[in-house]
Amino acid sequence: MSESENILEINALRAHFLATLGKHSMNESENILEIEDLRVHFPVRGGVFRRAVGSCKAVDGVSLSLKEGQTLGLVGESGCGKSTLAKAVVRLVKTTAGTVKFQGKDILKTDRSGLKAYRRVTQMVFQDPAESLNSRHTVGSIVREPLEIHRIGDKAQRAERVAQLLEQVGLPASVASRYPFEFSGGQRQRIGIARALALNPDLLLLDEPVSALDVSVQSQVLNLLMDLQNELGLSYLFIAHDLAVVKHVSDVIAVMYLGKIVEIAAAEELYANPLHAYTKALISAIPVPDPTVKRKKVVIPGDVPSPIDPPPGCAFGHRVKADNYKASIDVALELKEVSEGHWVLDCPCCVDA
Repeated sequence: MSESENILEINALRAHFLATLGKHSMNESENILEIEDLRVHFPVRGGVFRRAVGSCKAVDGVSLSLKEGQTLGLVGESGCGKSTLAKAVVRLVKTTAGTVKFQGKDILKTDRSGLKAYRRVTQMVFQDPAESLNSRHTVGSIVREPLEIHRIGDKAQRAERVAQLLEQVGLPASVASRYPFEFSGGQRQRIGIARALALNPDLLLLDEPVSALDVSVQSQVLNLLMDLQNELGLSYLFIAHDLAVVKHVSDVIAVMYLGKIVEIAAAEELYANPLHAYTKALISAIPVPDPTVKRKKVVIPGDVPSPIDPPPGCAFGHRVKADNYKASIDVALELKEVSEGHWVLDCPCCVDA
């Protein structure tokens, strides 16, 4: 079977899976992914009988949308709930409330066959390739596994597809017989990307895919992801804590703090006109590659509040002891659109009037 015939078989199976999922036809105004009021609360247990005595609010009322072919960047410091959100979207963790719609279908309510169909068109690339790749399996076995699970092609066709995927991510087909520990971090991440592309998905969730790599390698992997997006028409949910990296790849950026979204805007708009105090602090921390340029850095005092026992009102205002913090207590803080496509948490202590 030729490479083109192999791709046709995968696309035919993809169409069948989308029909199983219940996908309807999309137009340009619709979103490929819609997250509404998503909550992921983990029980905190204590006592002799290990009963639930509280909950850790890892994700607490997040609403996001992603258009087909675009990249949505999700930024925030460690522990704010970014990775948990991504895992909830692909149903690796159980959600407490909310909806996740993929091309109009609520995947949180789908059955087992629908879930398999959803995972066929949505894949995830993890942060640490050394941990996400099984060191006991060869590269060929790792990349071939999705094809075996979904019963695509025979042995020869799968081997041909593996060779094509490895070359597509910049690796020679001959590496299929080697093991992950024989490669550098950047090469291992390319293998992880090849595995995610095996089933020709529509959406990739990239959980800090370059944070564990050297700076020189980061740019290579980012350029590879952008080339693949242009070539294959992929949509990305790109998670990172480095705003400089996110700006380079994203169309829209959402800023997350302690399980909540505090600001959303187009990439250029967010950097040119940040409104929330937390966004301003993150942008001020971006290094400028010019020693003659001086920028006033906003130092964030204190520690991140506990998601198990968050403070009343604005969590960031409580952390920095904002002057108007008390005005945010017992107030429903919601995202407000201040200009077209620019949303910010309407907080009296973190946003100027």
